[in-house]
Amino acid sequence: MPEGDTVWQAAKRLHTALAGRVLIRSDLRVPKFATADLTGRTVLDVTPRGKHLLTRIEGGLTLHSHLRMDGSWKVFTHGQRWSGGPAHQIRAILGTEDRTAVGYRLPVLELLRTTDEDRAVGHLGPDLLGPNWDPDRALENLLRDPARPLGEALLDQRNLAGIGNVYKSELCFLLGVTPWLPVGALPADRAALLPVLAQKLLEANRDRPTRITTGVVATGRTTTGPHGQGPGITGRDQNLYMYGRASRPCLRCRTPIRLANQGDGSRERPTYWCPSCQFGPTPPPGTAQPRTGTRRTTN
Repeated sequence: MPEGDTVWQAAKRLHTALAGRVLIRSDLRVPKFATADLTGRTVLDVTPRGKHLLTRIEGGLTLHSHLRMDGSWKVFTHGQRWSGGPAHQIRAILGTEDRTAVGYRLPVLELLRTTDEDRAVGHLGPDLLGPNWDPDRALENLLRDPARPLGEALLDQRNLAGIGNVYKSELCFLLGVTPWLPVGALPADRAALLPVLAQKLLEANRDRPTRITTGVVATGRTTTGPHGQGPGITGRDQNLYMYGRASRPCLRCRTPIRLANQGDGSRERPTYWCPSCQFGPTPPPGTAQPRTGTRRTTN
C-alpha cells in the first residue's frame, strides 16, 4: 500500500536502475505527453517527496508520478518478462541498455521543468523521510486547525507528507486516542510525541519488504505506547496493531477492533481503532463496521 515508506523504496529501486544511465527507450502513454521523447538523455536521480516520485532527467526535465491506490513502478532486466499487469495498464516506459522501468496504473504522470517541481510538490508539508523533515513545523501545521479530527489531519499531506491510512490508524493507536479526536484535544505530551513517533515508524520500515509497527518504535523493541497499556507483542502475522484487523482481538486488550470510513465519503478511508485502548470520539452509531474490512485505500 503506497505510503511514504513504500514510495521511498520505489524511488530507491528506480534510482539504482536508472540514475547515471542514458535512456534508449522512452514511452509516456498519457495523451498530453505521448509525443515527448526522452531518449538520449541521462537520468540524473529519482527522488521521493512524500508520496510523490520525481525522476529528474538531463536537460532540466522532471517526470512526476504518484502511485495513489494501485499504481506501481516495476524494474526489469533486459529480456525479462514484464509482470506488473496487462499491457493496457502501462503508463510509462523508461529503458536503458540493461534495465527497463515500467509504470503501471499511474494515476498521475506529467513531464515538467525541474525548476517547476513546486507546482507538483510545493504544497507538501515536511517529508517524514526527506532531508527537510521538521517535526516542530509538522506539529505546528497539525495544530493549525484544532477542531479537525486527528485522522483527517494526518492524511492531509500539507501538514506532513507520507502518512496514509495504515500509519494513520497505527499512530492513533500508539498515541492512545481515536482518529476522531480533535487535534486540539490531544494531550500536550502526546502531541509532542506524534511527529517523532510518525518519523520513527516510517524510517524503521523504509527498508523492510513487509511493514511492521508492533516492534519497531523507539529502541527497536516492542513498546506499550505512551498510554502504557498491555504487554509486548510478538509473533508472525501480527505486524500491525490495527490496520486490516477489524473484528479481530486487539493485540493489547483483546477487545474486537472496530472499522469505519473516516472523512466526507469522497474517498475510501478505512480507519481502525480499539474502543478500549483509545479514548476520544467515535463514529455515530451504525456507521462503524464490525466485520473485516477492505485493505484498499486511496492515498
